[in-house]
Amino acid sequence: MPATYIQAINQAMHEEMERDENVMLLGEDVGVLGGAFKATEGLQEKFGSERVVDSPISESLIIGAGVGLAIQGMRPILEMQFIDFISCGFDQIVNMAATLRYRHGGQTACPIVIRGPCGAGVHGGIYHSQNPEAWFFHVPGLKIVAPSTAYDAKGLLKAAVRDDDPVIYLEHKFLYRRIKEDLPEEEYVVPIGKAALRREGKDISVITYGPPMHAAVKAAKDMASEIDIEVIDLRTLLPYDWKTIRESVKKTGKALIIHEARRTGGIGGEIAARIAEDLFEHLDGPVMRLASKDTHNAFAGPMEEYIIPNQEKVTEAVRKLAAY
Repeated sequence: MPATYIQAINQAMHEEMERDENVMLLGEDVGVLGGAFKATEGLQEKFGSERVVDSPISESLIIGAGVGLAIQGMRPILEMQFIDFISCGFDQIVNMAATLRYRHGGQTACPIVIRGPCGAGVHGGIYHSQNPEAWFFHVPGLKIVAPSTAYDAKGLLKAAVRDDDPVIYLEHKFLYRRIKEDLPEEEYVVPIGKAALRREGKDISVITYGPPMHAAVKAAKDMASEIDIEVIDLRTLLPYDWKTIRESVKKTGKALIIHEARRTGGIGGEIAARIAEDLFEHLDGPVMRLASKDTHNAFAGPMEEYIIPNQEKVTEAVRKLAAY
């Protein structure tokens, strides 16, 4: 039976907690309730309240406690009930977790995973629709992953739990129950730092992650008779897979970067700059970006649709770049 994206996340936590007794879970309502979205359902019943801990409503406490637990040899998974509130623990992440290995000359590690639902498209309004990856993209010592498929949701979470560095795991709630696929019965992990080539093409490279990946693949299928689109799913945002991006853009000569996070200061700007600097002689058109408008997320459906990238905007951006 196909597993949904959120079921894949649940499976990954079950398997990693069963594999390693040092893996534990800490967050708001993760235990008795099984999570606000049921991502942690069944974990406390199976592993007990000492390994699946219901915390106070304090993200700074959750992350700070997680850092302390990691120093003591645990591998905590720290849930933000909504990733928007990760900002409440910002200091703990960027000044404590991210610097720990550096400050101790590599003699200690900080194997924490900070996971939580991100993104818009579900009419969550201003405090429940954010994409915070750019806040952390600038910080050495962190890793950031953003799966767009159920397969990757499971495999990347397992890889994140096993990683000795702090990993921010962005699970897009628009995908929770919309994306399903058959998962392998045997154990697998998806390596951090490796992009996926979702569709081969020769005319345009679309570089994306999260829900826009699905829009890009659909556009590639719908427009196959007129434009041959290559779709790269980054999967890992930090460190991003420059080798895969480079080889694709050298082949197609045109690059379109799509993400749901806001345009200004988004990670698409860094990737665009890198392409412009390193691959200028291979380009046949400007490096283009498609992202959310520079405004706060709206609650009203039509306004939210106006703000974020959608299928129509993806198709329009591809046609505009192809015309060069």
